[in-house]
Amino acid sequence: MRSPRLFCTVLTALLAAFSCLNASAQFKEQAFSQQYNDDTAADKDSTDVLFSFKDYFGGLAHRNEIKIGTMTAGSALIIGGSQIYNRQAWKLPIVYGAIGGSLGAGIYLNATGNKEAAKYCFIGAGVAYWGTLLDGVISYKPSVFPHPGKATLYSILVPGLGQIYNREYWKLPIYLGAIGFAVHYYSDCQTNYLRFKNIYLEASDPASGYDGPISADQALYYRNVYRRYRDYSILAIAVLYLLQVIDANVFSYMHNFEVDDDLALRVAPAVIVPERQFASISPVNQQTAFGLRLGIYF
Repeated sequence: MRSPRLFCTVLTALLAAFSCLNASAQFKEQAFSQQYNDDTAADKDSTDVLFSFKDYFGGLAHRNEIKIGTMTAGSALIIGGSQIYNRQAWKLPIVYGAIGGSLGAGIYLNATGNKEAAKYCFIGAGVAYWGTLLDGVISYKPSVFPHPGKATLYSILVPGLGQIYNREYWKLPIYLGAIGFAVHYYSDCQTNYLRFKNIYLEASDPASGYDGPISADQALYYRNVYRRYRDYSILAIAVLYLLQVIDANVFSYMHNFEVDDDLALRVAPAVIVPERQFASISPVNQQTAFGLRLGIYF
């Protein structure tokens, strides 16, 4: 009798093991073959495809819609692309005239030796190029408000503009004040760095005839101190700039997050009764107490 029972037990264990192995293999196959992103090509997130020339040029031809990040990145390479996509081609002569005219004047003035005027012409060309990108972002019409991509690009092009777009005006003095202080501190440290650098060069050169009150060692010390603080201020500017870009992006996503009566913390008075006061036969020495009851409703 033991042999048939033993045989049945072994057969049952083998079938159960085979079923588990089969289920495990099927699970692994599905895990590696399953597509976790079911978005269509038209609705792809910007993290799926960072940039596609096919989508970009299709957008310029108005055959398909493109995301604001794709439009701006393409317009950084092909000047005027955002104006074409936004169906504002009438702006192209203004764009090319401003950028081309400033560049041409700068090249001509630089060739004739007027380098100071050429510098301002090149700056003007850069401002016109920046204005072209900003105009494209402003003219882009998203389907939702606030649009995270638009808020992010606003903050990249103009610090604080993303917060204005998200209607969080109270953040503007915080970010602009912090960035302004860091820029002022950089300017002050740079000025003193150059000052003590020149003093050190003169004091360490016997042929210069330097007889100032600051020695070469002192000048070297303060030069290094101001250079270090200048570098710290550059890092602070970069961190604050990046922080306001992230802030504009994150809070544009959270703009429609609602906190109403369905999510609340309520406080009410409560009577605290000992656990065994009613269940115990013998009297309980603990007394009833009064307190507060906190409840979270969602």
